[in-house]
Amino acid sequence: MIDAIRKRRSVRAFLKKEVPEEKLKEILLSASFAPTSWGTKAWEFVIVKDAERKKALSKATAHSAFVKDAPLVIVVCYDPKTGRRFKEDSSICAEHIHLEAVNQGLASCFVQVADAGDPPGSAEPYVKKLLAIPENLRVQCMMPVGYAKRELAPHKESALDLKKIHYESF
Repeated sequence: MIDAIRKRRSVRAFLKKEVPEEKLKEILLSASFAPTSWGTKAWEFVIVKDAERKKALSKATAHSAFVKDAPLVIVVCYDPKTGRRFKEDSSICAEHIHLEAVNQGLASCFVQVADAGDPPGSAEPYVKKLLAIPENLRVQCMMPVGYAKRELAPHKESALDLKKIHYESF
């Protein structure tokens, strides 16, 4: 597991190479195993492969322009009436997507939607309208997935800052 964690980087440039359905299935399976508060599994996913929709998604925030170039985008949604911890549960689920993407030889990036946009908060209604996401659902993020255009160096063990670790008390 530590190998996938070290290799997991936020990738914003992808090859124009389709992601095989088997790899996408494994990523979604991994996401479905993410823990949730009270085991509600309140998330839903919208898979976007259509070029025009990806282009429109890339305009959701000032930092999402690269989304259009990914072979696919997984939009992580959440039903707050079913689940209790929208941001926490959705973020853990997104990290499962990140790690399984790496495990499948792919790359991804967490693109914030909830509370994002200009003005702040405008990205979520924009994405919901574009993808016909029901009003009762929240959108946490977009996860563009594909083959990295260039490989980024893995995280190094030296990133562990022992001064930030405290035992028993601060």
